[in-house]
Amino acid sequence: MWMGKACCFPNIETINNEARAGMNSRLQSRNVSVNGHRTSLRLERDVWEALEEICEREKMTVHETCTHVDQHRKGSSRTAAVRTFILGYFRAAASDAGHARVGHGRLAKRERSPKSQGVVRTGSLLD
Repeated sequence: MWMGKACCFPNIETINNEARAGMNSRLQSRNVSVNGHRTSLRLERDVWEALEEICEREKMTVHETCTHVDQHRKGSSRTAAVRTFILGYFRAAASDAGHARVGHGRLAKRERSPKSQGVVRTGSLLD
């Protein structure tokens, strides 16, 4: 059992309410240039925001990123390839190494108890 609050996790009630209201699930079409050709992608607002965050981190434009994804896709639609790329990007960041770089990955600090020599949880790293 972990002790502490999940400060960096979104409130599940908020997520459910937004999903019911359709705030995050509506598809938005945007024009992008892939290999110099104009096309459109239909993605949810949150997916567009994730793509824009990746572009900012990688110092690339949406067009450059979509071109990169398109050059590496195999048999899937362009939209599916972009979604898969975004998921893979953030999963890589959520790996053990990614968590270690930002100080995540352990729910509680552990210390040895002087009396029992057992493991005692002393608080959450997420506090």
